[in-house]
Amino acid sequence: MRTLVIDTATAACSVALFEDEQLVAHTHDVVGRGHAERLVPMIAALPDGGRADRVLVDVGPGSFTGIRVGIAAARALAFGWGGAVAGYGAPSLVAVAALADDPRPLAVVMEGGHGEVFMQGFAAPFAALDAPRSLTPAAALAALDGRRAIGSGTRWLAALDADVPPDETLPDARHALLLPPAARALAPVPFYGRAPDAKLPAAATPTAV
Repeated sequence: MRTLVIDTATAACSVALFEDEQLVAHTHDVVGRGHAERLVPMIAALPDGGRADRVLVDVGPGSFTGIRVGIAAARALAFGWGGAVAGYGAPSLVAVAALADDPRPLAVVMEGGHGEVFMQGFAAPFAALDAPRSLTPAAALAALDGRRAIGSGTRWLAALDADVPPDETLPDARHALLLPPAARALAPVPFYGRAPDAKLPAAATPTAV
């Protein structure tokens, strides 16, 4: 069973190819933007062009554009290869890698845009303590409750409290199979964590004749 993992939900763009549970190849770059241009060459550079029996993809929360790019690519590849596709959450991937090294409870705090952060708590060996929330940095700081914080949004917390060290950890596709099966069996649909920046125009009110 080969598994291709695609992660483009944040400033990072990463892919990983597994043979059963064994990592075969992996690339991880912090690109900021331009995931669509970077992703296809990264997959093509993998053995056999990344061809796999199943595709896992980060469904968010994170960058609106990045999430859409990753999910569209995962769906297209799985369809073309006749394989399966499933998703996992960005905070979960950050958390599972961190908990493997340090079992203390933590909060993943990620950039959320518009001056807010996405926050979700986790405990070892791997359990989500709540759902991802979009919070102001001050509200996230208050919700830490003594837990360590990791993730790209911690710089906002550090600006408010010098006792919170900034940690720029981003999701990395090579850690995906550390997640328990249920955490990597989400529907491959976007989870944005907050309302879209742009809204569709309101429908025009019919004019009486």
